[in-house]
Amino acid sequence: MFVKVCGLSTPESVRAAVESGADAVGFVLTKSPREVSPGRARDLLEHVPEGIAAVGVFRHEAAPEAVATAREAGLEWIQLHGTRSQEDVKTVHDAGMRLIRAVTMVSAPDEFEEWGEDLLLIDAAIPGSGEVWDYSSVRRLGLGTRPWLLAGGLTPSNVGTAAAEAGAWGVDVSSGVESSRGVKDLDLVGAFVRSAKA
Repeated sequence: MFVKVCGLSTPESVRAAVESGADAVGFVLTKSPREVSPGRARDLLEHVPEGIAAVGVFRHEAAPEAVATAREAGLEWIQLHGTRSQEDVKTVHDAGMRLIRAVTMVSAPDEFEEWGEDLLLIDAAIPGSGEVWDYSSVRRLGLGTRPWLLAGGLTPSNVGTAAAEAGAWGVDVSSGVESSRGVKDLDLVGAFVRSAKA
C-alpha cells in the first residue's frame, strides 16, 4: 500500500511520516491552513530521504504557475486539484515533473479517464473536509489496475477498511492525522502509516 501524508509543515512532522514508512509527503503551496512558502518547502525537503516522493499541492493555480512554484521549492512532483485538462498534464510532464491529478467523486465522468498522469487521486465531494464517504462507490468507476490514491475522511482507525472497500492502490491523508486544523499529531501520523501498510 502506497501511503502519502499531506499538509506537512514542520521538520518533526516530516520525520514522523518518513520514519513510519510513508512513500510520499505533501507540502501545500496554495491558500490553506496548511500552506507553506516555497522556501519553507525547500527547507523541509532536507528531511526527506531519496526515494520518497515530495509533492507540491496546488488548488486552482494554472499549471505553468504551479510548475514555477514547485521548481522554486525544489520539488519534482506536483498535485493539481480543481478543474484540469489534458494540456495541464502535458505542461507538468514537459517541465520534467511528475503529476498527481486530483478529482472528486462528483467530477465529470471524463475526468476519471486516463490522461497520462502518474497517479490519480480520488477525494470526497468536498476535498479537505475530513468527512467520511462511501469508499466502495469508487469500484463502480472501473479503474482496473491503474495506480490511484484514495483520500478524504481517512484516519488510522478506518484506513484499512476504507482502502479495502475501494480497492485502493494507495491512500492520502491530511486532516485525519491532525490535533487541530493544520497541526499534525505525530503519533497519529505514525499510526496512520502503520495501519495503512498493515
